[in-house]
Amino acid sequence: MDSFPQDSPLISVTDLETALASPRPPVLLDIRFQLGSTSSRGEYEAGHLPGAHFVDLDAELAAPPGTAGRHPLPDPEVLGAALGRAGVSAERAVVVYDAGPAMSAARAWWLLRWAGHPDVRVLDGGLAAWQAAGLPLSSELPPAEAGDFKPVPGLLPTLDADGAAAFARTGLLLDARAGERYRGEVEPIDAKAGHIPGAVSAPTTENVGADGRFLPAAALAARFGGLGAGTGEVAVYCGSGVTAAHQILAMDVAGLSATLYPGSWSEWSRDPQRPVATGAQPG
Repeated sequence: MDSFPQDSPLISVTDLETALASPRPPVLLDIRFQLGSTSSRGEYEAGHLPGAHFVDLDAELAAPPGTAGRHPLPDPEVLGAALGRAGVSAERAVVVYDAGPAMSAARAWWLLRWAGHPDVRVLDGGLAAWQAAGLPLSSELPPAEAGDFKPVPGLLPTLDADGAAAFARTGLLLDARAGERYRGEVEPIDAKAGHIPGAVSAPTTENVGADGRFLPAAALAARFGGLGAGTGEVAVYCGSGVTAAHQILAMDVAGLSATLYPGSWSEWSRDPQRPVATGAQPG
């Protein structure tokens, strides 16, 4: 398996295996998450990368749902406590993974960067890629640690609903949900079907191949260039600010940057004053 550049937000299974055998291995965080499930902790306990700590997306990587959406940004104290128990320190690299293809791990990657951690990467292909390489899992639960990382929130840009509305008029606002949700054909969880007027459909599933690994940087750059990225500022939303982080991760791989709208459709759609568009985008 090819290695990624040192400045890539991704790490391959091969490089992670090497790093874990080094004198100072990275902290491993298991971010498995299933929409509609109370927790994936049981799956983690049944088998995880050796030494990995479980971090609960609903309880620790998000504040309680409410007017700000289903997964508002977490309280820094709650986030810091969860990361501390997992041994996260500013001086030690962090690798996050999920079952694959990084839809929830990307949320942890983005949050750690937003909170100021200098060295965090995502395992490309996640648990599925680790197992496909014939590497072992463990059911042994590591003890709680005492990491000293203190979140300093706000080091990555975000938008609120008013900002997203303005962005759709002046920049490129990408909708990372499935195309049928963007078009308003289905809405399995949020208050209304449709999308923010002016947003462009860009499903996150198109960031990865059939094996759950990210497409090459050049292919991702071509994808986002075809959507209009690279000529101005870009922002991204999804259902609740989770898979939008995957879009930002993919853009980072491609050498591009974007701003997250954390409240996303779950915040926008519950406000009766916000306009809703349906159907395919013009052109």
